[in-house]
Amino acid sequence: MKLVLGSGSPRRKELLAQIGVVPDDIRAPDINEDPLKGELPRPYCARMAREKAMAVPAAPDELVLCADTTVALGRRILGKPRDAGEAAEFLIAMGGRRHQVITAVALRLGDRLWQRDAVTAVKFKRLSDDELNAYLASGEWQGKAGAYGIQGLAEAFVPWISGSFSGVVGLPLAETATLLTAAGYPIYRGNA
Repeated sequence: MKLVLGSGSPRRKELLAQIGVVPDDIRAPDINEDPLKGELPRPYCARMAREKAMAVPAAPDELVLCADTTVALGRRILGKPRDAGEAAEFLIAMGGRRHQVITAVALRLGDRLWQRDAVTAVKFKRLSDDELNAYLASGEWQGKAGAYGIQGLAEAFVPWISGSFSGVVGLPLAETATLLTAAGYPIYRGNA
């Protein structure tokens, strides 16, 4: 059984390696990631993971693993910012507050689909103007939901987290391992 990682994210590939899983191929899906009108963050995230898994071309014996990470501030979805101005808006809005990071995982084999998600509460500190400007100048916010990556410079902005750290990075390993095991895919083989 071959595993296809349906993601161009190097972070997801690195996270899989932590549980001894090396994908046989990487095929990033190309789908419309716009939320539907009135769509709430958790159902949106689950839909994105499912649609990504369905969009990746695969042979009947290939497992396709896809994920979507969404940052939610209340009912508001903070996606990947379009520019530095929107990134600043997101970072300021999260300052001094808790938000949720939802990562949904979908695993497809032929017509079968397995799904799980992890919801993690994250508290973000209020950023000074210097911190905000330095972070924006780093460019690290680009291509990241909510305009930050917890595994990088922004980890210094997070005094508190409750849930899956790997889920905030982009792939909750406990949930992913459960799905792979359910589908009959051997994990931890790289650590044996």
